[in-house]
Amino acid sequence: MQITNRIHFRNLQGDIFGGLTAAIIALPMALAFGVASGAGAAAGLWGAVLVGFFAALFGGTPTLISEPTGPMTVVMTAVIAKLTVTADSPEQGLAMAFTVVMMAGVIQIILGALRLGRYVTLMPYTVVSGFMSGIGFILVILQLGPFLGQASPKGGILGTVQNIGTLLQNIKPGETALAVLTVAILVVMPILVQQLVPSNIRKFVPPAQLVALIVGTVVALYAFPLMDDIRRIGEIPTGLPTLQVPTFSANQFQSMLIDALVLGMLGCIDALLTSVVADSLTRTQHDSNKELIGQGIGNLMSGLFGGIAGAGATMGTVVNIQTGARTAVSGLTRALILLVVILGAANLTAWIPMAVLAGIALKVGIDIIDWGFLKRAHQVSIKAAMIMYGVIILTVFVDLIVAVGVGVFVANLLTIERLSKVQANDVKTITDADDAIQMSAEEKELIDQTDGRILLFHLSGPMIFGVSKAISRQHNAMADHDVLIVDLSDVPHLGVTSSLAIENAIQEAIDKGRQVFIVGATGQIKRRLQKLGILSLLPAHHLHMDRTEALRQAVAAVKGYEPPANGTSSTAYPTQADDVAISN
Repeated sequence: MQITNRIHFRNLQGDIFGGLTAAIIALPMALAFGVASGAGAAAGLWGAVLVGFFAALFGGTPTLISEPTGPMTVVMTAVIAKLTVTADSPEQGLAMAFTVVMMAGVIQIILGALRLGRYVTLMPYTVVSGFMSGIGFILVILQLGPFLGQASPKGGILGTVQNIGTLLQNIKPGETALAVLTVAILVVMPILVQQLVPSNIRKFVPPAQLVALIVGTVVALYAFPLMDDIRRIGEIPTGLPTLQVPTFSANQFQSMLIDALVLGMLGCIDALLTSVVADSLTRTQHDSNKELIGQGIGNLMSGLFGGIAGAGATMGTVVNIQTGARTAVSGLTRALILLVVILGAANLTAWIPMAVLAGIALKVGIDIIDWGFLKRAHQVSIKAAMIMYGVIILTVFVDLIVAVGVGVFVANLLTIERLSKVQANDVKTITDADDAIQMSAEEKELIDQTDGRILLFHLSGPMIFGVSKAISRQHNAMADHDVLIVDLSDVPHLGVTSSLAIENAIQEAIDKGRQVFIVGATGQIKRRLQKLGILSLLPAHHLHMDRTEALRQAVAAVKGYEPPANGTSSTAYPTQADDVAISN
């Protein structure tokens, strides 16, 4: 009923038009990414159809357009290149690559079923920016060979960089001219449309990618003789795709699993980041876990029928929304339109030059690079800039998963260090009525009565493990005293490491014959202290919810009066039942 209510006539019209526009954009991109990956144009098209259809049908972001993307193509290129070399034959290697796509889909489904969607994108921006920029540089470098009219050198990134001189020496001017023309159209056309075309009819202007594909193909047909050695796609087989039986190799399974993890995680990040963009445009809220399941089913079906992996595509999603789409009907429409094109007009791709597709893919790589942050990262933070540059270098020259792992690890360490320094300032030892913390007039009077014989150990804020050093440092610097009051009233979280540091301070005070009071430990804090056995070290009447009452009892203890163990107080420490009442 909910779906029926959402798909009324106005939405249906916008969804169909959005799906049509997204299909027009997807066609050249799918061809370019399919060829760039090494699986072929047909694999790119089937990836666009299958990932797009099933992600729209089962996903959690109604307006999201899913298809092969630049980042996913980069990983697919590496997977195909590796497996076609190490397998017994190139055909077996390609079958194993499609199996990796299926495995990546299963991993995404598992992540969604475990409800881990909201944690996928919890990464520092410096790492995300460096990772995406690194992928952009990889895509640009891998297109240098086709851009100059030649096949990409063996050896991936390093092979291309090492053979740049050879590529330039063997440049084919005709194909390079077509690639340059393609990039020029992609750069200039959006500017001209923005400046010259009225806003109310811009949505009817064909996308620059399709214009570049058509213009480049027409120029190649009429500017060069047909016998010229311009490399072209060739005809794409018509009909439904062949079922790909999952293919494994015992000595390659571990490598395939790692590749699937990288592909699956990258697809999760790519899709969910695009879902956030869709939310901002439609003012809705996507379902991250459902989206991961939808993406997983899409990639599973794509690999099963010989398509490359895909994820949420920002460009297609934004255009889809801007042309009126509001429900998943747009994504289904787009997939069906592409299916019709494959089944009925695949032979029209025979004359498309490879150089034109290289120009499209190269421009995508340039757009993926986060130029804005690259220009000003060093102005924001030198440490942030170093993390980003390090992630870029590791992504391009080492490994994608290593880049993300190292980047997140270093960024988290720096964050923990900063938080620890901030929180360390909230660990204070007080022996007189100074202004270190806010105290009532009675509390100041009470603490001044004993001339420093009462020490108030006040902690505030989350006590993460990095704060344990500050606790130990303050503990070691404590002046001689008779009574220690540990005030946890302003502590919302107490980590294990900090708990052990507090335990050491309390245990040492008890060993030296000092009396210890604990104030304000409730909920998670109290449970943590109970599990560590810290509360069992103290008499029950030394546990308080009110600091003033604890100070009164401490003053009485210093002056030689100790209330009986079964003494009553209006601010006595709550029982377990009281805790339940408080939490409710």
